[in-house]
Amino acid sequence: MAPRFIFLLHAFLSLALATTSFSLSPKFYDNVCPQALPAIKKVVEAAVHREPRMGASLLRLHFHDCFVNGCDGSLLLDSSSAFETEKNARGNFNSVTGFEVVDQIKAEVDRVCGRPVVSCADILAVVARDSVVVLGGPTWKVRLGRRDSTTASRALADSVLPSASMDLPALISNFKNQGLNKRDLVALSGGHTIKLSQCVIFRNMIYNATNIDPVFAKERRATCSRTSGNTNLAPFDPTPARFDTAYFKNLVKERGLLTSDQALFNGGSTDKLVETYNKNPNAFWVDFGKSMIKMGNIKSLTRNQGQIRVNCRNVN
Repeated sequence: MAPRFIFLLHAFLSLALATTSFSLSPKFYDNVCPQALPAIKKVVEAAVHREPRMGASLLRLHFHDCFVNGCDGSLLLDSSSAFETEKNARGNFNSVTGFEVVDQIKAEVDRVCGRPVVSCADILAVVARDSVVVLGGPTWKVRLGRRDSTTASRALADSVLPSASMDLPALISNFKNQGLNKRDLVALSGGHTIKLSQCVIFRNMIYNATNIDPVFAKERRATCSRTSGNTNLAPFDPTPARFDTAYFKNLVKERGLLTSDQALFNGGSTDKLVETYNKNPNAFWVDFGKSMIKMGNIKSLTRNQGQIRVNCRNVN
């Protein structure tokens, strides 16, 4: 019995060690390249200070990457003979930006580290956090150790990215498919507080919705006619350069810019969460950080899976 017990104990400890060693960790680069995270932060701060809108763009890149087969940097890949880029998907085309900043970050990180050791997927996770912090929002410990995918799928991106026209049941189902719950849905939607949207995306809401403040609808119609101005921009709340709870205040006032925004406060099961975040900014900050960590764990590649790309736009 003793030898068998020892064998089983050894097997259990080995499995536990393996699981611990290869799970995502905030300290992943502490020994590999301690200069990595400060280098990322420096470039993000400069980019967002030059153009505050870049903060929302970088946050969105991480979101749209994770929802398509996990947080693997697939969104950054350009088209190749093997696949069409996810950048051309309905939810990304002419709307996701910030790729040049990611290129700049990748070059700088590889320079300070002396070699490509930081994955593009990890860069997206870190810049999302750093962008929120620069704009006055909360911080959280980003778990690291992801590796990059060697493929991308426009078709999958078309089918899984949430759309601006979704109602609450569709949104809940969409997030549930990613392992995220209603609290994650509402908290992560709060990231819209630093975002702008194009007229073509919110036109239906301001002209056809019945659950919208008429004064707000009139204000938005001034820069978004029924037939023109598709690329004209409008903020999701009055303070797009600051990460705050004004987004939720807008929802309570029926001033959601998209159908999918106002769906969160429309007599449904998420109303109470919206009210909580509106009245308690700290609760929103805490939950936003938790949900970002949770989202960042979606189907991450680790160990010998995938690769560390030299160029985030291309497979090695």
